[in-house]
Amino acid sequence: MKPVFISKNFRSISAKDRWKLLGKISLYIFGTGFLFVVGLFIYFSKDLPSPTAMNSRNVAESTKIYDRTGEHLLYDVHGEEKRTVIPFEQIPENVKFATISLEDQGFYDHHGVVVSAIIRSALKDVVKGAKAQGGSTITQQLVKQSLLTSEKTLTRKIKELILALEIEQRYEKDEILSMYLNQIPYGSSAYGIEAAAQTFFNKSAKELTLSEATLLASLPNAPTYFSPFGTHTDALLARQKTALNRMAEQGYITAQQAEEAKSTDILAEISPKQNNISAPHFVMYVKDYLVNKYGEQSVEQGGLKVYTTLDWNMQQIAEKVVTEGAEKNKANKASNAALVAADPKTGQILTMVGSKNYFDKSIDGQVNVALANRQPGSSFKPYVYLTAFTKGYTPETLLYDVPTNFSSDSEQDYSPQNYDGSFRGPLQMKDALAMSLNIPAVKTLYLAGVKDTINLAKGLGISSLNQPDRYGLSLVLGGGEVKLIDHVNAYGSLAAGGVHRDKTVILKVEDKDGVVLEQFKQSEGQRVLEEKYVAMLDYIMSTNELRAPVFGDNNPFKFTDRPVAAKTGTTNEFRDGWAMGYTPSLVAGVWTGNNDNSSMKIGADAIVVAAPIWRSFMNQVLGNYAVEEFPEYKKEEDIEKLVLLGKQDVKENVSVCKKERDKDNGEYCLANDTCPEDRRDEKDFGEIHDILYYVNKDDPRGDYPKDPKSDSQFKGWEKGVQEWAKDNKKKFKDLEPAPAQECKADFFKDRTPEPEPVVETPAPAPAPVI
Repeated sequence: MKPVFISKNFRSISAKDRWKLLGKISLYIFGTGFLFVVGLFIYFSKDLPSPTAMNSRNVAESTKIYDRTGEHLLYDVHGEEKRTVIPFEQIPENVKFATISLEDQGFYDHHGVVVSAIIRSALKDVVKGAKAQGGSTITQQLVKQSLLTSEKTLTRKIKELILALEIEQRYEKDEILSMYLNQIPYGSSAYGIEAAAQTFFNKSAKELTLSEATLLASLPNAPTYFSPFGTHTDALLARQKTALNRMAEQGYITAQQAEEAKSTDILAEISPKQNNISAPHFVMYVKDYLVNKYGEQSVEQGGLKVYTTLDWNMQQIAEKVVTEGAEKNKANKASNAALVAADPKTGQILTMVGSKNYFDKSIDGQVNVALANRQPGSSFKPYVYLTAFTKGYTPETLLYDVPTNFSSDSEQDYSPQNYDGSFRGPLQMKDALAMSLNIPAVKTLYLAGVKDTINLAKGLGISSLNQPDRYGLSLVLGGGEVKLIDHVNAYGSLAAGGVHRDKTVILKVEDKDGVVLEQFKQSEGQRVLEEKYVAMLDYIMSTNELRAPVFGDNNPFKFTDRPVAAKTGTTNEFRDGWAMGYTPSLVAGVWTGNNDNSSMKIGADAIVVAAPIWRSFMNQVLGNYAVEEFPEYKKEEDIEKLVLLGKQDVKENVSVCKKERDKDNGEYCLANDTCPEDRRDEKDFGEIHDILYYVNKDDPRGDYPKDPKSDSQFKGWEKGVQEWAKDNKKKFKDLEPAPAQECKADFFKDRTPEPEPVVETPAPAPAPVI
C-alpha cells in the first residue's frame, strides 16, 4: 500500500473515525510488542536456573598464574574462598546505606530493573563492548554473581532481567539486600561483608566504623581495580568520598559525620596479607589485565590457567638488587626503588619490581611505582635528540653551552642551568647528550619541536603526555611525567632499532577445560623511524669516552665486554633518580626516590642512587645473553653546512691591519688606506654565531635563513654566544671573530712618526786669498 494512498484516505474520513483508526493501530502495535516481550520471556525462561539456587551455588575454581615456564606458581588468585554468612540484623546500617548509595539509590523503589538504565547500559556494554555504566540494580548484580556468568551478551542480559524480576516477586527487599551483602566479592578472596571486614580490618562486620564501612562498600563495583593493596587507592578513596557525600545528602548520616570519616587515614589501618604470592606487583598487574579482558567473576572463579612472560630467575635477581640498593639509598634519604626489564624483540616483560617491599606499609609498598607517573629528568633527552636527528641534525651538530635566556617574553626569564653550574662553550650534540648538559638539550628540543618530540616518544611506547600544548621547553629536563613500564617499553623500541612492539605479560591463557583463550604471537612490530637515526643514538649512549668528562671513566655504564647504551635522569630537587639502558636483546630501567614525592638528599644524582642498582642487575643477567653489536653509525661527510659537521664557519683571507705592532694577539681592523704597510695581513677568522644564524630550525639542511632575527629564539641564543665569545676569545684563539670596523688613522697610537726631511744648506765658499 503506497503512503500517498493512506494519506488521502486518512484525510477523507471524519475526525471521530480518524481517532478510532489511530487507536486500533496503537493497540495493534502495543499488542504485538507485548506478545513479542512475552515470547522472549517464555523462550529464555525455559533454561533459567531457579532463583532458589542462589544460596547453594557451586564453589568456584581458582585461577592460577604461572611464570613463563609454567613450573613456578606465582599466585592462586582466590585460593580458598572466604565467606561467612551473617543475619541481616548483624550487618551495620552504614554498610547497607553506603552500598545502596553507591550501587542502587532506588533499590527500595524499583521492581528489580530500571528500564532507562538498562537501555543506557546495553548500548554501552553490548554494542560498544565496554563496561556497563551503572546500569545494573543490586538485584541484577546478585543474579549475575549467584546464578549466571559475567559474559557480555544480549542473551545473558535478558536472562538477568527475567531472573531479577522473579527474585523481586519471590523475596522481600531486605532479603535480597541480605543475600547480596553476604555473597558479593570484595576482593582478596573475601565474599560477603563479614569476610571482607575480617580480611581488611581484622574485625567483625558489626564492629565496622563509618569510615571502614564506606570503604568496603566501595569495593564490589570493581574489587581488583579498587583494591586497597593495588595502585588505584586514590580512586578508591574518591569512591568512598562519594558514598559519604550521598549518605549525607540522603539523610543517612550528618554532614559532620561524613567529614570526620573523610579525615580518617583509613588505608593506614589495612595491611596486605603475606600469603603465598610471588612477584606481587607483577601478579597484580596481570590480574588487572585479566579482569579487564575476561571480567572479575571469570578471574576469581573461572579456573583459568595463566602462563605469563615473567622470568622467575631474573625476577629473583631484580628483587634482590632493588632491596639491597634501596637499603643503601637510605643514606641518600631515598626510601624506595623499582625495576622493570623486558625483551625488546618481543615486548615481553621479563621482570617487574614495583617497590622494595610489597608488604611494607611505611613506604606504601603495595603501590606499584612502575605504573606511577613520575618526572623522568634527563632520561627523556634521548627522545629529543632522536627527533632532531630525524629532521636532519647530526650527532656532530655544533651547539653552544653558554648562559641562555630562552624566554621570548621580556618580562619572563627561563635560563636553565647545568647540574654543576658550569658552561662548556661550543660542543657537539653527541657530547652534550652523553654528558647530559641542559642548555644544549633545551636548544635541541626547540630545534626538534615539542609536539614532534612528544609524538615520537608516544610512537616508541610512552602512553602519557597526552596534552602536548601544556608542555614547553622544560620538557627535555623532565617537565612531563612518564611511567617506568612505558619508559622501558620505549627504550626497548630503541633497542629494536626503531621498531615498537606493544608490551605484554601473557604467553597463554586457558580456561578450566584447557581451551586456549589467548596465546602470544610474535609480532613484526611497527617501525617508528629509520634504523640509521637510532644508530646515532646507540653510538652516543654506548660510547664511554663521550660521557667520561662528566661521569668519570669508571662509571656504572661502562662495559668492556659488550656495547650497552644507557642514560641517567635526575629531577629538580632530587625527587627522582632514573637509570635506563639496553642491549639489542634486553632493556631495563630503574627508578629511585620516595613515593610521597619528597626530595632525596642534596647531591643524590641518578648516577649515585639509580645507576648502581641498574648495573648490579645487568651484571647478573647479561651473562645469559650473547654479545651483540648495535647497528653501525656512519658519520656523514658530504654536508654543506659546517655547523652540522661540528665546525664553525670561517671567513678566509680577510685583509686586516693589526692595531698594535708588537702584540701577537692584538686587535685587528679591516685594512684600508690608513693601514701601515708593515701591519697589513690576510687572516682567517671564525664565524661565531649560534646555530639559528645558519639554519631554519625545521629544515637545517635547506637554505640559510634570510633573516635569522625573525626566529623568536635567535636574540636570546645569539646574545649568549656573543657574550661568551667576547669573554673567551683569548682562550679560544681559533674562534676569533673577524673585525667589524675599518681602520682609522687614530687606531694606530704606537705608530712611528715619519722622519722629518733633511734640508742641506750648502756651505759658503771660502773667501779668496789675497
